[in-house]
Amino acid sequence: MYSSSINRLIGSLKKLPSVGQRTAERYIFYLLKSGKKEVTELMLSLKELIETVRSCEVCWNFTDTSPCSLCQNTQRDQTTICVVTDPQDLTVIEHTGEYRGVYHVLRGLLDPSDEESLARMKAKELLQRTKNNEQGTMVKEIILALNPDLSGETTMLYLEKEIKKTNPAIKITRLARGLPMGSDLRYADEITLGSALKNRIQR
Repeated sequence: MYSSSINRLIGSLKKLPSVGQRTAERYIFYLLKSGKKEVTELMLSLKELIETVRSCEVCWNFTDTSPCSLCQNTQRDQTTICVVTDPQDLTVIEHTGEYRGVYHVLRGLLDPSDEESLARMKAKELLQRTKNNEQGTMVKEIILALNPDLSGETTMLYLEKEIKKTNPAIKITRLARGLPMGSDLRYADEITLGSALKNRIQR
């Protein structure tokens, strides 16, 4: 029904989260009806994204510079690392204004049904940081700020075990149970999340 170029783009858009056939079609025909200007702007933005954004060599957040501005900030507490799943979770925690340490972005969680999930997760990089950070300062606390669902709990248990093997002296904490079971961290309101950070529990 559609041209091969449209079908190809539909297939590409369907790889994005929450984008199905109809949503992909709506996006494409919106762009086609909008004219070349909006399509060109989108193309240039994507080109800039690919060319300038990279992974921070310390925390694995997406950034324009490596190390990122947070990791380079000498005013941050380098002895405390807050572990999050995705960059969006890091942003949510920063907006609370309650945390002054540094971060580590796992880029994924353990999935018992996916044997490759551990290999994709930046767990080895975290364990390396628990030995010594870039400035030679010993890490004193790891905050496991993962979603309190099945994958999050499985990942936190794994990390607790491995961190204790690497450095038994490190204090491991979780966000307090102000966050309900099964919730998504990035949709929590800032007051609830700020309270959870203040009242985190030690494992």
